[in-house]
Amino acid sequence: MEVVRYADRPDLLEIRSEQLNTFPTYMNHNAMGSRYWGRLYDEFPDFQLALVDDGALVAEVHALSLPLVDDGLPQGWDEAFERGMEAGGGDTLSLLAISVRPVRRGGGVATTMLDAARRAAGAAGLASVIAPLRPTFKQRYPLVSIDDYVAWRRADGAHFDSWIRVHERAGGAIVKTAPESMRIEAPVAEWEEWLGLELPGDGMHIHPDMLAPLEVRDGVGVHVEPNVWLRHSVL
Repeated sequence: MEVVRYADRPDLLEIRSEQLNTFPTYMNHNAMGSRYWGRLYDEFPDFQLALVDDGALVAEVHALSLPLVDDGLPQGWDEAFERGMEAGGGDTLSLLAISVRPVRRGGGVATTMLDAARRAAGAAGLASVIAPLRPTFKQRYPLVSIDDYVAWRRADGAHFDSWIRVHERAGGAIVKTAPESMRIEAPVAEWEEWLGLELPGDGMHIHPDMLAPLEVRDGVGVHVEPNVWLRHSVL
């Protein structure tokens, strides 16, 4: 397996949306991603990485550097993305997404990409790596607050959430929760298409892909996704 920069392998960009489209459709319609995603490859090329195995695209990581204000973390994913892009960089690397092809999950590939990002941060002379992490099992408990959820641990002391466990085993530490990390607002008709679910009236709606409810009012749906901030050292 080899970690490469997308900047050095533009051919991989042409197939990534087909092979690594691992997030729910609605997440591709957040405001910050729509505004900034295409600029990542030109403005932060060292932090857009792909994992290739025998010619196949297996995984990727996207990130950018940003300044921390008084050592305080951004409110969440949206603010981290906007701050990094508008500032043109900073002393801290913020992960935006790690994607792994489903058939390769569970074999340490995600850790490989996390370590690749940490090495890239170290090579760039950055101070640390932060991640507004999307906890995998939270979608099973959409009505539980992220503050309560992040406190859950197994009997052996490991975190209840599998994705948080991966980060903690790699040396990451939970810093705080991000209850309003990513906001997505769109007409109900678009939500129905993205979710494959009829939304005939106002109210709070639950969907199995969502970490928190979707609120529908007057023909508009708003989803605010909670995340968890973790911090890593650089490599």
